[in-house]
Amino acid sequence: MDPKLCTAVVEAFVRLHDEKIIYRSTRLVNWSCTLKSAISDIEVDKTELTGRTLLPIPGYKEKIEFGVIVSFAYKVDGSDEEIVVATTRVETMLGDVAVAVHPDDSRYTHLHGKYVVHPFCKRKLPIICDTYVSMEFGTGAVKITPAHDHNDYEIGVRHNLQLITVIDDEGNITGDCGEFTGMKRFHARKAIMDALKKMDLFRGVADNPMVVPICSRSKDIVEPLIKPQWYVKCDEMASKATEAVRSGELKITPESHAKIWYRWMEGIRDWCISRQLWWGHRIPAYFVTVNDPSIPKGEEIDNEYWVSGRTIEEALSKAAARFKVDSSKITLRQDEDVLDTWFSSALFPFSVFGWPNNTKDLNVFYPGSLLETGHDILFFWVARMVFFGQKLLGKLPFKEVFLHPMVRDAHGRKMSKSLGNVIDPMDVITGISLEQLHKQLYDGNLDAKEIEKAKEGQKRDFPKGIPECGTDALRFALCAYMSQGRDINLDILRVEGYRFFCNKIWNATKFALSYLGEDYKFANNSISSDSSSMDRWMLSRVAAAVESCNAGFEAYDFQKVTTACYNLWLYELCDVYLECLKPVFKSGQPNEVSAAKAALYITLDVALRLLSPFMPFITEELFQRLPRKTSWEPPSICVTPYPEVEEHQPWRDLALEEEVEFVQKIVHSIRSAKSDNNLTTKTKTEAYIVSTDSDLLKTLEKYSVTVASLAICSAVHFVPSPPAECTVVVVSEKVSDTLTVEGID
Repeated sequence: MDPKLCTAVVEAFVRLHDEKIIYRSTRLVNWSCTLKSAISDIEVDKTELTGRTLLPIPGYKEKIEFGVIVSFAYKVDGSDEEIVVATTRVETMLGDVAVAVHPDDSRYTHLHGKYVVHPFCKRKLPIICDTYVSMEFGTGAVKITPAHDHNDYEIGVRHNLQLITVIDDEGNITGDCGEFTGMKRFHARKAIMDALKKMDLFRGVADNPMVVPICSRSKDIVEPLIKPQWYVKCDEMASKATEAVRSGELKITPESHAKIWYRWMEGIRDWCISRQLWWGHRIPAYFVTVNDPSIPKGEEIDNEYWVSGRTIEEALSKAAARFKVDSSKITLRQDEDVLDTWFSSALFPFSVFGWPNNTKDLNVFYPGSLLETGHDILFFWVARMVFFGQKLLGKLPFKEVFLHPMVRDAHGRKMSKSLGNVIDPMDVITGISLEQLHKQLYDGNLDAKEIEKAKEGQKRDFPKGIPECGTDALRFALCAYMSQGRDINLDILRVEGYRFFCNKIWNATKFALSYLGEDYKFANNSISSDSSSMDRWMLSRVAAAVESCNAGFEAYDFQKVTTACYNLWLYELCDVYLECLKPVFKSGQPNEVSAAKAALYITLDVALRLLSPFMPFITEELFQRLPRKTSWEPPSICVTPYPEVEEHQPWRDLALEEEVEFVQKIVHSIRSAKSDNNLTTKTKTEAYIVSTDSDLLKTLEKYSVTVASLAICSAVHFVPSPPAECTVVVVSEKVSDTLTVEGID
């Protein structure tokens, strides 16, 4: 509602209305009887029912039955024959204007052009032929209610059928409906079935899997109603939006959503943009009354009697020019409706930069490069930004769209207050007890039964409440979950696991800094001749992580990036390298210690920078504790350059990584042998690495200290044959190596 944005909204509406892209029409809209307003498609929850289900409906004390289909008969006029039709909304039969059959259905060929008689209103309904009707479904005959069903409306337009509205804005039966007039629509449903039974026209009710449209704001059943509303003509804009994606000018990631884009654009309908609400951008359109007897009075459904204007003076001038009268004879009444919120949202990429004024910001920052948003609003927001960007500025608002997945609960269910599975991010960050979770339920608008159901859901999912996980762990978890094209089934235990990962990072860095010392001065990034094999291996793994992270970011594969960071910190730095450094810092030569410190410093510095986008708080805290390389180094990790592949690629050594991977197999074999013989991993034993390959033994001998440190051995020997009475474990079939551990029977 900022004045600058209001100006943009009015400007866009007036321009599009002047071009006849915005127009007024009477047609079916999604109507919430509780809100007494049209609602957008995104505000309609499609609830799937497998069969007979009782649902609570606002304004009704009792629950209403859905998930059933009712069959009843229409008598053919002047005959004893009848046509049986079926419906899930029997109350709408009061507005039936025809019965449709497929033109090729031989069962009804003799009835083409004849009529059935409405049992309550006594009007005659034509039997029409339309290929929309499925001959295989039900009886092959369909009741047509154009004023209360979208598909029926299309049939009604094709056959020029009358529109009879029988449900008013509040959800009550209206019009010439006899005893049912004034009833609530779902009370009328039962009354109509009772009346049909008395007239011997009722033919049965059966379970029926169906989708029920529910207003997400009011929880009322959405009612299709005929209303005069404002619409945006979308076909031409949709065609250009389709071509933009097809040509590659606009890229959608993941690519699977491009198919959804094409499907929506090819089957697009004009966009209803008016809402019957008190809050929003009021529509800058005015109904014209001409105080001149020579000019007939217009009706609200007539576009010619509506003008738009940036000001009322502009609208008055347009009206006077259109009807060729003096402006003193014109009376204007502004429409009381407001615009759909997606209308102003569609202007966002350029309205925030001062459009329609040709500002410096607009010229510099429009168009943007990347839009990141949820896939659920690809059509409602993204497509409409593309529409208006191309139409009003002649340019796409962005070159690429990245669509993130939606967050669901651990069981894959959509988060719902009534299920008790809604997770507030603040509760994950700070933690919350089960009792406090229960208390939050009373702050909503759930009834007593729903609260009890939600409590049970919370007890199952969070028996001990939600533990404090912190901001970094939550952000890292959400990114680690991201697999393109899939929703996130958020498990709090996994988030808590990343909190423990934060602890590991903190302790590892603290431990490493104790090795470096307070006065440590880093020299350069090069690998010295004094660097050990494990120093060079660690830097090689750092280079591999840098490569994976950069590739992941370029492909928006955040799971790949988080996995690379997690493995680098946990499995390579903590589990291997830090353990290998203990004997070096304890008894190594000064040149070895110096080389190890340099490799350790580089690893910490790069690993923190790699992790920073996901865990900005802990990485900033630890980065500030690292010894500074130079006095001109950036003051914060958030403005430090992200590690680049070219800088670290020279450290990559695949042959060395293969060697160390084999050494790790040896370590795991020793640990397994200890476990198999009921020894703890900390029990020191002598290990004999056996191989008939002398070259391999020579290569492995340089890792004797590494094996001893990681496997906790008192000594490691490399020999061509095993000692007697030792446990033998095969490490590699390729070279027929065996492992023996002294002291184990």
